[in-house]
Amino acid sequence: MRNSDYYLPAIALGVAFVVKLPALLRGWRDPLVRSVHFLIFTASICFFFAAPPTISTVNDLTGIPNFSGPLVYCIMCAFSCACLVLIVNWRGGPPETIRRHSRRWIAGYTAAIVALPVLFTLGDAPVERLRDLDTYYATTPFLREMIVTYLVAHITSAVVTTALCLRWARQVQRWLRAGLVVLVIGFVLNLVFGIAKLSAVIGRWSGRDWDALSTTVAPPIVAAGGLIVTFGFLLPLLGPQLSSLVRCWVNYVRLGALWRLLHTPGKRGVLPRVPWWSDPDMHLAVRETVIHDELLDLRPYFDDFVRQRAYDRAIESHLPKEDADVVGVAAMVVAAVEARSRSALQGSEDATAAGSFALTSVLSPERERLVHLSRAVESPIVAAVRHPAALPESSPQ
Repeated sequence: MRNSDYYLPAIALGVAFVVKLPALLRGWRDPLVRSVHFLIFTASICFFFAAPPTISTVNDLTGIPNFSGPLVYCIMCAFSCACLVLIVNWRGGPPETIRRHSRRWIAGYTAAIVALPVLFTLGDAPVERLRDLDTYYATTPFLREMIVTYLVAHITSAVVTTALCLRWARQVQRWLRAGLVVLVIGFVLNLVFGIAKLSAVIGRWSGRDWDALSTTVAPPIVAAGGLIVTFGFLLPLLGPQLSSLVRCWVNYVRLGALWRLLHTPGKRGVLPRVPWWSDPDMHLAVRETVIHDELLDLRPYFDDFVRQRAYDRAIESHLPKEDADVVGVAAMVVAAVEARSRSALQGSEDATAAGSFALTSVLSPERERLVHLSRAVESPIVAAVRHPAALPESSPQ
């Protein structure tokens, strides 16, 4: 792996941690919030300290060859523990049960983290190894135990979290299920990393050279696994927000046809100014408000006979009744805009009242109904009703 393959993920995860830091400060008492931030933090520093230039720098600063080895192993164990604790808190349940399971995992991985530097101190690693510490010292007393300890801890976390996510994914839907599926992929990659590393170590014990599994195969796998796991945890948290943003912008664009039809510059005074960086929901709300105001202003020009003619044409075209209702109202709105431009009231008071009632019926509080109306104003049926000569002859009944 290139050095950038370590530092770029470290920077990306570090930025994510800083962005979510206000949420940690607000909800630091929540175990789930703390677990999410700790996982992002450990993933970021794990990539940073696992980069060969950082390994060399840390070794030089401490004056101890291979000091970075147990340091990176400890961070990896902390990341593995964070995954388990986050899954426990994420699934929920009785608070006492959550605390008990979390404490057990924390205690087990704390023991492993304490054991790693102790074993390193008891062993002898005089030759600095930046990329193949695992296999180079696979047969060295105490260092061998240190390497096996971190690999077993990593594999245990990958197996348990994969099983928990698979079981949980069958019970949930949408963004949570998508996040769990992504997590399973990430944890499986972490498992493959652990198996590849352990296989290379076992190969050294039996006199075989399987070092490529540890130095060539494993690093890119764990890099991808770490990023995917972090993304999997963030997906259910950020997914609904992203969906809401996308939905707002899509609806904003879809309302463009109705906005262009109704908005008459200079007629209603100065429109509300919304900075471009404002929340998309604010942009959408302003556009909806102006459209509703314009529709209210159009009511004296409504003619229910126009609506009925477009509705009948839509039914003849085999549109569902709900869609035909929208097409009929859209034709009435288009005709009202044209009548207003000529300052000519179209129908009787009864026809105007009936048209207003039809508009109210079509526009429910749901935003999507206004979008349907916007799309309908460009319907061929609406265009045909506006220009009766373009209407095809109706088939005889």
